[in-house]
Amino acid sequence: MSLVRTAGESKVRMLLRWMLGGALLVAGTGHLTTAREEFQAQVPDWFPLDEDLVVVGSGVVELALGAALIGLPRHRVIVGTVAAAFFVVVFPGNIGQWLEGTDGFGLDTDRKRLARLFFQPVLVAWALSSTDAWRAWRAGTWPHPPTRIDLSPTGRVRTKRSR
Repeated sequence: MSLVRTAGESKVRMLLRWMLGGALLVAGTGHLTTAREEFQAQVPDWFPLDEDLVVVGSGVVELALGAALIGLPRHRVIVGTVAAAFFVVVFPGNIGQWLEGTDGFGLDTDRKRLARLFFQPVLVAWALSSTDAWRAWRAGTWPHPPTRIDLSPTGRVRTKRSR
């Protein structure tokens, strides 16, 4: 088993997957240590759970996702899908931070908090593209990565997987 790259995965996708995994490991560590209060600012007032519980829980999830993105390349399609779903699930916290005008991570103006909202779809796309999850979905091979995708002259996707 290779921790680096699996058959069919490009070097660029592997690098992007590792970068996302590293970013999640750093963020998850911050949730549990030095940036804990900053992350609590992103938990909306209306959310029914304790802010610290939410921050610790999401930090643990980020650590697990980061480690899985790096350490489980054979399962990258599933891990990438889960990471994308996680980014969608935490998005209301970002909206809440903007609507409530809560400062955190240097986001001290409404303009900065609004601009940050546009980064969340980038994270979703990053998770889906760096893990081949989007390609696998389009090719009909999800949860397995496609090994090769050919586009026919009609634009239909044809997938060839090695067994």
